[in-house]
Amino acid sequence: MAVVELTELPALLPRYAPLAGLDLGEKTIGVAVSDATRMVASPLETIRKTKFTDDAAALFRLMESRGAAGIVIGLPVNMDGTEGPRCQSNRAFARNLLRLRDDLAIAFWDERMSTMAVNRMLIDEADVSRARRAEVVDKAAAAWILQGALDRLRLSSPPA
Repeated sequence: MAVVELTELPALLPRYAPLAGLDLGEKTIGVAVSDATRMVASPLETIRKTKFTDDAAALFRLMESRGAAGIVIGLPVNMDGTEGPRCQSNRAFARNLLRLRDDLAIAFWDERMSTMAVNRMLIDEADVSRARRAEVVDKAAAAWILQGALDRLRLSSPPA
């Protein structure tokens, strides 16, 4: 398939198939997954980056285990709306995934402030220790990204 606009994603997927959400970091990939109705995103796992092919294989295994049919990748847009090197890196990651599996539909979601928001939530609301935050922040940020995309999709689709 291809990289598409977020609002085009549902038309390319089975009606009741979860989406995977990714928070791509320098050392890790936070992974989240939605339920089959695409209402709720849940943190799933953090993949420690090694080689791209190994990272992609781990991601594909997670997706297959949950029946995820599409991917939403966080795009770290600058505060002024411009795209910098990290956005280019995330777009390259998506292109490389498509080289390995051409049956994927991938969309991007503006992730500005997601990690900061998740850290604040973990500190203020959940009172999570610094060590525990380090373990969960990437997959929690992936869930934050995916939930934002799911909410946007819900607002843009007509009632069934």
